[in-house]
This record gives sequence, C-alpha cells and structure tokens, in this order.
Amino acid sequence: MNKPFLHRQINSKAGKPPQESAGKVFARLLGYVTRYVGQILLVILLLLVGTALNLLIPYFLGEGLNNLSSSLNLKLLLHTVILMTIAAIGSWAALFLQGLIIAKVLQRALYNLRRDLFEHIQSLSINFFDRQPIGELMSSVTNDAEVIATFFRGNLNMLLSESINLIFIVIAMFWLNWRLAITAMLISPLFMALLGFISRVSGPIFDNLQQNIGELNGLMEETVSGEKVVIAYGQQLEAVYNFQQISFAAMEAGIKARFIALLSRPVTLVLTNLDVALVALVGGLLVLNNQADVGIVATFLQYTRQFAIPITSVANSLDSLLASISSAERVFAILDEKPAIVDKPNAFPMPPIQGHVVFKDVDFSYVQGRPILKQNSFEALPGQKIGLCGPTGAGKSTIINLITRYYDIDKGDIIIDGHSIYDVQQDSLRRQIGIVLQEPFLFSDTVMNNLRYARLDATDEECITAAKQANAHEFILRLPNSYNTVLTERGGNLSQGQRQLLTIARMMVANPRMVILDEATSNVDTRTEERIQQALNRLMQGRTSFVIAHRLSTIRDADRILVIKAGEIIETGTHEELMAQHEFYYDLYMSQFKGKVAAIA
Repeated sequence: MNKPFLHRQINSKAGKPPQESAGKVFARLLGYVTRYVGQILLVILLLLVGTALNLLIPYFLGEGLNNLSSSLNLKLLLHTVILMTIAAIGSWAALFLQGLIIAKVLQRALYNLRRDLFEHIQSLSINFFDRQPIGELMSSVTNDAEVIATFFRGNLNMLLSESINLIFIVIAMFWLNWRLAITAMLISPLFMALLGFISRVSGPIFDNLQQNIGELNGLMEETVSGEKVVIAYGQQLEAVYNFQQISFAAMEAGIKARFIALLSRPVTLVLTNLDVALVALVGGLLVLNNQADVGIVATFLQYTRQFAIPITSVANSLDSLLASISSAERVFAILDEKPAIVDKPNAFPMPPIQGHVVFKDVDFSYVQGRPILKQNSFEALPGQKIGLCGPTGAGKSTIINLITRYYDIDKGDIIIDGHSIYDVQQDSLRRQIGIVLQEPFLFSDTVMNNLRYARLDATDEECITAAKQANAHEFILRLPNSYNTVLTERGGNLSQGQRQLLTIARMMVANPRMVILDEATSNVDTRTEERIQQALNRLMQGRTSFVIAHRLSTIRDADRILVIKAGEIIETGTHEELMAQHEFYYDLYMSQFKGKVAAIA
C-alpha cells in the first residue's frame, strides 16, 4: 500500500531552519514581558516583601522554640505568635497582589505575541504560503501559541517568584549561621548539574516532539479539508494509517521527552531529603558543641526545605518549560521570515488605473534556474478584454500573478499606465485590481458581510445593487435569512455557481479599475455559466480585463487572445485572426469543438 503522506515528515525535518540557542529564545520570550517595566518592578517589590515576610515565619518559629526550651516567657511567646500571624497575613496579601498584577502583564504579553504573529503572517508574500503547509502553519498559530500561553500563565511567574525566594533564603541562611548555610548549599552543584544535564538531553527531544505535533496537525487539516476526496476514492483506511504513522512518531517523541524531564522529580526529592538530613546532622553537632541553639537548627531545617522548593519547582515544570521554548522557536522562526515582495524606499501610490498594461521581455521562475516564463511581451489598451489560453502549466496563471505583483520577475518590466509596478506601492496597486478565481472563497459570516468584505464602508444598498448586477440577488432572497444568512465554512451551504456569483458581486462592491478572471466559469453547469458570464460581462464593461479560459468559447469576443505554450506567447490576435492562421490555437479550438459535437452525437 502506498503511503502518500509519509514524505511530509521527512521533508519538513530536512528543511528545518537553524535554531537560536535556548537562552536566546528564552530571553526573546521575556522581551514581551519586560515591555511593562513599571508593573514588573511593582511585582518584584511585592515579591520581595512577600518573600521576606514569609521567611520571617521560620525565624519567629525558632525564636519561639528557644523560648520554650529555656525559661518560659508567656508575654514573649504571645508577642512571637502575633508577629508570625502578621508576617503570614502580610506575605499572603503581598503575594496575592503581585499575582493579580503579573497575571495582567502576562496576558498582555501573550496578546502582543499572538498579535505580532498574526500581523506578520498577513505581511508575508505569497511564496511563503507556497512552501509552508497550512496545517503546520495553523499548528504554530494555535498549538505552539497555547504552549507558550501555558508558560506565561504558570511557569514564568513561578520562575520569577522562586528566584527571588531562593536569593532571600540564601541571604537569611548566611545571616543566621554560615556553617549551616554552607552545609545546606553543598547539594546545590548536584541540583544544577542535574537540571543542566536534563535540559541538554531533553531540549532536542522536545524540538522533535513539537515538530511531530506540527506534522500531525498538518496531516489532520489536509485530510479533513479533503474528506470528500478521501471518501470518494475509498481511502479512509489509508488516511487512518497515515495518521497512525505520524501520531505514533509523535507519541514516541512525547514519551522520550516526558520520561527524561520527569526523571528529575524523584532525583530532586532524594537530593532534598539528603540535604535536610545533612543539615540536621551538622546542626546537631553544632548544638552539642554550643555553636548553635535548637531554634537556629529548627529554622535551618525549614529554610533547607524551602531552599529546595524553587529547584524542585523548576524540575517539576522542566518538561513544560522545554516544550514552551521549542514552541517559541517555531513561532519566532515565522516572525523572522522576511516578505519576499517589498516596496522600494521611494515607492509612490499607484494613481487611478486607466488600464494600459505593457509586458516588456518578462522572464520569471519560481525556483532559480527553472524558468516558467521566457521573453514574454504584449500590450493591453484601456478597456480591452485580453484572453489567455494554452495547455495546463503553460504559465497563464503566472502572468496574472505577476500583474498583481504577487511575485517579482527575473528580467524585463511590467508597466501600467506608464508606471512600472515595481516603482509603486504594491497595496495601492492590488486595491485597484479585482480577481475572480476558479475556486471561490467565502468566509463563515453573513452573506452581507461577505459582500462588504471587498469595501468595508459599503452600504447595504450598494451591496444589494452589486448582487443584482451579478445575478445573485434572486437566490440570496431564497436563503433562510436572505442577506443575513450565515454561511458555513467556505460557503459550503451554497452551490458552486452560487458561491461564484457571490464572489463576482463582492468584486462589484469593490469597483476595481482592472479585472482578472481565472477560469471563473470552468466548474459550473452550462445554465449557471450563462448567468455568471452575464455578470462578468457587466463587471468587465469599461475595464481592462484579463480572462484565463479553459473553454475557449468564453474568450471568442476578446479584443486580443494570447496563446501561451511552455512559458512563451506563441500566437496573438483576435479569435478570427487566430483561426485563420490554422496553427496551435486553431487546433486547440477545434479539439474542443469536436469534443462537443461528439458529446451531442
């Protein structure tokens, strides 16, 4: 049995970009938090106060034990209890307040990260989406962002508070008894070595885990989106098999990652108990030699356990921390992508287009060294209808992608109304060009909002007028809620022809200066095609238009037809002129005509 999806995992790993070090990724992630300097300083201050008050509790406990072990002083004991209570309440209040502030800061940081990611994706050029599987991209936007959110909500606050707690404990230890302080810290190098070892080993494994999750999400998105094809060809078992293969790889990576990270927990517990026992032993010896009292040793036992808490907390959340760093690497890899199509520093807004288009010796290749278009030249006058035809893969869609500057050419120039499109701002160019694609795309929103998407300030009346011109008004009125009917994803509750009519109406709302039609009627029946063609004729009236045609009958009335083969314009002229030449276009047209005759017969 063929395994068509298995190549995805291999290819994605082979093309994985070089990664930043974990330290740099972590610092970059913290940069989203350190924007809020004032709130962070307040959080640190509250943490200092809360931690200091919390550490006073064991100290007062030791004082109380010393009081009980000597001559009992009830007044002093009551005073100690009151101080312990005040310290406990004050510590709780300070830490509670800092928790509220840090929660707001972290949510803002997460919001900024998600916003930056989405905004940056919107700024990227088409070629990024050509080479980036949409499923894996969505995994970064959703899954990786959620892993980072978990880090922001829990781990980051924990790291900040436990770091301050650790510093205060060390200071308090040395202030009380430097001998016991050194004893308590003898285990520290072992703790650090353990965490360092686990981080080095687990880091690449967590990278592999997140990569596999991205592959899995990509496969799921692709399979579910193409479920009709899967069912039509009876490939449900094949789809399940491919899912199991990648899911199994993700499971194995997850087991390895979690096992190594979780290994730190029992080892940390053993080292903590060893540390406490060592402090108790040395403390007992110091008491016997009158170098410390019972209260100090009791306080130190509390501090020793608290000293291990920050390290234990880091160890317990190490798997989550490493996963968040791996996710951040993937997110930052997208944020570091540069748009391939950029405006010149002195680019100016495109004036209102009249529609005079000139191609001058245009060469283009998607991959360097593999040309798609070669030495293409033609001219379209304002208001003309230009037909493009030729075999599949000849370069028809590529030409219209170049007119809208979705890609930059290798050589030559494209001029509209005397301005090179490389001298004007690309957004000002695209806003004046309307495109109707072969496969219409509608959003999961109301019909009215889908029409208004072309021009957000359009009124309801303008949208309804456009729908009438596009022959869409009648079927819209038959929908359950007319223009307020909510469409399912991609307009799935409409027919192919209805979706296409809505996209034409949407373009009419935009009122573009130039029109591009990419086989807009190739996927509909003859009757619907006639209605669509009527709408398109209204749309093209008075505008320069480029029409990619699979059915050559749709461009018979074109002012000029470009016949494209293997990336070159081999013939040009009107339908009558090209038919008179009896060359490639004639053969192409006659083959379609004969096909129709055969079908009728």
